[in-house]
Amino acid sequence: MALSPLAPDRPRRVDLSGARKGLGCLIVRTLDLDDDARVLVLTGAGISAESGVPTFRDSNGLWEQHRFEDVASPEGFARDPALVWRFYSQRRQGAQAVQPNAGHAALVELERRLGDRFLLVTQNVDGLHRRAGSERLIELHGHLFTSRCSRCTRAPFADERLHLEGEAPRCERCGEGFLRPHIVWFGEVLDEVAMARIDAFMAEAGARLTFLAVGTSGAVYPAAGLVRLARRRGGNTWLVNAEPADNGEHFDHFLQGKASTVLPALLGQALPD
Repeated sequence: MALSPLAPDRPRRVDLSGARKGLGCLIVRTLDLDDDARVLVLTGAGISAESGVPTFRDSNGLWEQHRFEDVASPEGFARDPALVWRFYSQRRQGAQAVQPNAGHAALVELERRLGDRFLLVTQNVDGLHRRAGSERLIELHGHLFTSRCSRCTRAPFADERLHLEGEAPRCERCGEGFLRPHIVWFGEVLDEVAMARIDAFMAEAGARLTFLAVGTSGAVYPAAGLVRLARRRGGNTWLVNAEPADNGEHFDHFLQGKASTVLPALLGQALPD
């Protein structure tokens, strides 16, 4: 089936959400990538959800009766750093208990094929892309298993420790500041170096760019705006999602289904057993 670009308000949609395993290769054509293609991938919570990463939100969007702003903001951390650490320690436990899925593996294989012509940007902090083997990776919102001092200039460092009880941990270097998760919280800005790297990749790619978004709501900016930037550069844009995204009208192609099934087929790889 040929999927040709349509107007931005009418993306070409193929629904694979009800397809049995193995049918994807019959429905989805292999993504055409020549020897000069550049691929920028954006992933969101959907690809992690397929691995079973817990959301830690109840039906009202709360965690243990706390708003997310209470445990994921500088203000919340200043009020109760121990509460924030209990929340992120539970998130660390949840992420440690799951494994990367076939969607993660498909992106690793694509990176091996393309080398420096590939860049992966993720909104996820769970580290599953790292564990799967992704190397050309920008973790836009930080990394769950990295900590930094809230006061001194100590560089962020790998940290898998849990702080489920007691006081929040202090920095071992300065002895004064509390350690905090190396996460971009509500009200904080994204890393300028990371954003500049993304922009430079798209600028260099130009019309050779393929932009592929996977498992993203399309509601969190500036990541949700990358598809429009890709189109301005002349790139071809694809969305792989279990559900329609808020910014779905900006994509040329929309494949509705699980990343673990759709991505291997789209990228010309064997489907998982």
